[in-house]
Amino acid sequence: MALSSSTSFLSLLNTTDYSSSPLLKLPLLHFHSSSSSSSPHFPTRPPLIHHNHNQVATISHKWRTNVSFFPAFLKKGKDANTIKEELLEAIEPLDRGADATPEDQQRIDQIARKLEAVNPTKEPLKSSLLDGKWELIYTTSQSILQTQRPKFLRSVTNYQAINADTLRAQNMESRPFFNQVTADLTPLNARKVAVKFDTFKIAGFIPVKAPDTARGSLEITYLDEELRVSRGDKGNLFILKMVDPSYRVPA
Repeated sequence: MALSSSTSFLSLLNTTDYSSSPLLKLPLLHFHSSSSSSSPHFPTRPPLIHHNHNQVATISHKWRTNVSFFPAFLKKGKDANTIKEELLEAIEPLDRGADATPEDQQRIDQIARKLEAVNPTKEPLKSSLLDGKWELIYTTSQSILQTQRPKFLRSVTNYQAINADTLRAQNMESRPFFNQVTADLTPLNARKVAVKFDTFKIAGFIPVKAPDTARGSLEITYLDEELRVSRGDKGNLFILKMVDPSYRVPA
């Protein structure tokens, strides 16, 4: 049983299905007057201006249009922090995704895509923000969520650590099984890696060599100092929060 539980955290980096494997934005109006410099003059009443009702309505409409331009411009897209708050509020009651309905999943995906559109880190694999230990707070991967098991047999917390400098990654489960797996990463571009798992550790200490088929890919679509969004090669969505930027993956 301990050996089969190792498959539950493979897809955090590798979303290949191992379910059959044993491991797995007013113009100003200016009035001008002129007079002869040699003639005395007195202040005169301003000329009466007769307004045409339709003209006034047109000017008023243009004024309202110009004024309303600014709020529309300022509201063009929410900033990343606002979207993150929206995303975290939507995720919070879903038990990392285990209690998500298809409608919940669609909503989370839509919010995640809005966040990805304002990604401040265009080349995450070259950023030190990637390094460290991350906690998985939402996923669509059923194998990681272990929804086929009773709740008391599901991992309470899942972590993923990545070190971009050494191109190493590690997935870790908390209780009840404490399984781990390490992997080598091969950059495919500035935000996507191929993943090759090498060693499982059952219960955190019993090493088992990963099969050659334990491969996949992961694209990092949003990254800042506290949140990361990734998508796997099987379409699964992964949202993680930083918990320890100093953590190093074992060589």
